[in-house]
Amino acid sequence: MASRKFSARVLRRSSGIVTMFRGMSAGAQPVPQAPVDFLKGEPHRKHPGVTNLKCLRLPMELQVAAQSIIKSAEVTQLPQRSHALTNLLWSRKRAVEDATLRKRAVSLEKKLWDEAMEKSSEDIDEEALDDHIRRKVFSELRRTTYHWTPLKYDEEFGVVYMAARLAGGYAAVRRALNEIKKRDPSFAPQSLLDFGSGLGTVVWASHSHWAASLKEMICVDSSGAMNILAERLLKGDDEKAQPHIKQVYFRQFLPVSPKVQFDLVVAAFTLSELHSVKEREEAVFTLWRKTSSYLVLVENGTKEGHQVLMEARETLLKKQEKIVHDSRPASVFAPCPHELTCPKLSQKLVVPCNFEQFYHPLPLPRHKEHQTEKFSYLILTRSGSTSQEETGGVDWARLIAPVQRRTRHVHCHMCCPDGQFKHMVVTARKHSRDVYRCARSSDWGDQVPVIQKVEDDVQSDSE
Repeated sequence: MASRKFSARVLRRSSGIVTMFRGMSAGAQPVPQAPVDFLKGEPHRKHPGVTNLKCLRLPMELQVAAQSIIKSAEVTQLPQRSHALTNLLWSRKRAVEDATLRKRAVSLEKKLWDEAMEKSSEDIDEEALDDHIRRKVFSELRRTTYHWTPLKYDEEFGVVYMAARLAGGYAAVRRALNEIKKRDPSFAPQSLLDFGSGLGTVVWASHSHWAASLKEMICVDSSGAMNILAERLLKGDDEKAQPHIKQVYFRQFLPVSPKVQFDLVVAAFTLSELHSVKEREEAVFTLWRKTSSYLVLVENGTKEGHQVLMEARETLLKKQEKIVHDSRPASVFAPCPHELTCPKLSQKLVVPCNFEQFYHPLPLPRHKEHQTEKFSYLILTRSGSTSQEETGGVDWARLIAPVQRRTRHVHCHMCCPDGQFKHMVVTARKHSRDVYRCARSSDWGDQVPVIQKVEDDVQSDSE
């Protein structure tokens, strides 16, 4: 009995000592607190920086119409051709500029002349040698230069494109537009301009977000065949039926008046199909001139697609038209948390800045149940940069890679407001419980709050 009392006494003393040391430890290393109103009343898994969507499906009306059109078209070897087109579009590059080509030719010609003069004797036939070098230069340029040709969208090609890209294109655009829907809930566009509208996926994606407010949607595509296909999709492949989405108008040219503006302007997978830097710059200026609130640009998530978007970003942030009709400047809304030079470009673009969206493709042969669309996007706004009050008093960084969740810590690779990439190991002890749980609930493409911490825990991706 005495031994039991002694044991209980020792146990109480030891637990008191442990409690005391725990208190000392907590006093020595205070847990940082997250900023006030950081979550804005939302649970951690739905914090303000979450903009990713679950696996997307095409609207049922659109899927049924697409299947009907594909079935009636009876395109030969459709699965193989749609697969080949997907690969072509993914590997497609920009056309080489004439100035770049001339520079390469001069450099190569000089190199060949130097080599020839070193090897040849004093008596040489310069005319014959010059002819030989010129032919060699042309041959080498033909072999090493990307041969860009415009795609011709006739009716049959449009059906192949539909089978290959309808669902993926819809998923990418809807994910990009969700950035506006989530971060600017008061935005209710009444007018939409879709440049390079193709099959009209932008209309369907916009309608899924703002069906109640959209009153006028202008689709511009130079291909009459694609406009016809897009209209058939809206009518469920029934000429006599009313379109599922009303107030949609198809054009082959942009509205002429520079003063006509639209609340939302979108160009998805379009800029990369323009032949030269000059054409792309003129198109971007024209689209910005038509924008009253948001301009959304979407491209394939390749190096080429990302560089096309960075060209557009540079054009609107650092250049100006001769005649300005709307003096409100452009500012980057997403995905960049800054307006400095993209750090991906300074790192020679080993991996492009891209994001992914899971989706269900059309139920066709050789299509998996789930697929992933990798895309790059850029959203510019006339409303100015987001204020600290609107972001809960903290800076937000963009996750540019999948989040790696480990025991009691999370690895986040992010693009930060200071224009740098950082690899941050987030823990509850060093960053607060709220920030840790938000980071753990986030994924590639979301935003996470940037909280200053011990310098040793912040590592640059370049190291």
